[in-house]
Amino acid sequence: MNRRSFLKSANAAGLALALPSTTFAEEKKSAPENTPAAAPNPKAILLKDYRPRSIHKVPITQIDKAKFPILDMHSHPEAKTDAQINTWIKIMDEVGVEKSIVLTMTTGKPFDEIYAKYSKYPDRFEVWCGLDFTGHNTSSFPDSAVKELSRCHDVGAKGIGEIHDKGQGLRSGKSTAPGLHPDDARVDPIWEKAAELRMPISLHVADPIWMYQPMDKHNDGLMNAYEWRLDNQPNIVKLPGMIDILERTAARHRNTTFVACHFANLDYDLAHLGEVFDRNPNLYADISARYAETAPIPRFAAQFYAKYSDRLVYGTDMGYDTSMYRITFRILESQDEHFYEIDQFGYHWPLNGLGLSDEILQRIYHDNAAKLLKSREA
Repeated sequence: MNRRSFLKSANAAGLALALPSTTFAEEKKSAPENTPAAAPNPKAILLKDYRPRSIHKVPITQIDKAKFPILDMHSHPEAKTDAQINTWIKIMDEVGVEKSIVLTMTTGKPFDEIYAKYSKYPDRFEVWCGLDFTGHNTSSFPDSAVKELSRCHDVGAKGIGEIHDKGQGLRSGKSTAPGLHPDDARVDPIWEKAAELRMPISLHVADPIWMYQPMDKHNDGLMNAYEWRLDNQPNIVKLPGMIDILERTAARHRNTTFVACHFANLDYDLAHLGEVFDRNPNLYADISARYAETAPIPRFAAQFYAKYSDRLVYGTDMGYDTSMYRITFRILESQDEHFYEIDQFGYHWPLNGLGLSDEILQRIYHDNAAKLLKSREA
């Protein structure tokens, strides 16, 4: 209660005489509600707290449902219960997702349990397994991994993923193999078995380039990079080296289909990714969780989509809430300019719509993934 309100209450209670007398000028001077809030010091604003709002009066496009049915090639089993899965399905119906590929990253009993939940809805979900890298330095490897892969396939796994290597070695869920990279000869039998079983592989190599760069004033993605930094990790293969590893792997296993997650993290150098595509016809890339990295360069990104529209597949990797899907639609479909989605993506920069054509959208949203998945039936 401020001083003026207290005086009013005191008078009403017959207590005014107990208070020291004040002049109106003194009372007005002391009233907090008449005192403007101190202006923030712009030098004290931290980058992590920066939340700019666009001042431009430009069109804002609300896209509630994708223009064409979607096959989401990169999701995870974040819905844990039947009720949550049913909620996800309702959201998929609302936004136009026909089917989601659930990348479990697991093997053994954890995979079986996830598969049991999602296999109840075969028209809406497809479940992929992980790889077991346990004992990767023992004589039982890779036979043990191949055996478990075959078992997961028999249970119902349609593909493999998401398999990670950010420069320190392969990882699948909690199963890790420090120092073992995808091009290691010990992994060859696994990739060959995947080809035999017609199981595509969702392979995540590296991370965005700024995660490996110094965390200084020159780092373009610092706001996000600091949270996921890799520059301080010893004995790490950096992004260019991981792309070389990806290429060697794809080249050595031409009968195996690889889907490089997140533009193979070459979202900052799409021309290089195009060269990798040109050399490796068995390589695709999903566009998941890299919308904010490509939306700042809408013209160049749209040109890349046009040239390689047969090698890219839609993916999310960001949960399953309605607003998340709609943000991706706005970036892919609209020609909106200079808008922010900081809380979704973690970057301070503005985004732009790519304005992709119907032909390209049809391929990215659905047809490329449908062709990739159908090839397993041959």
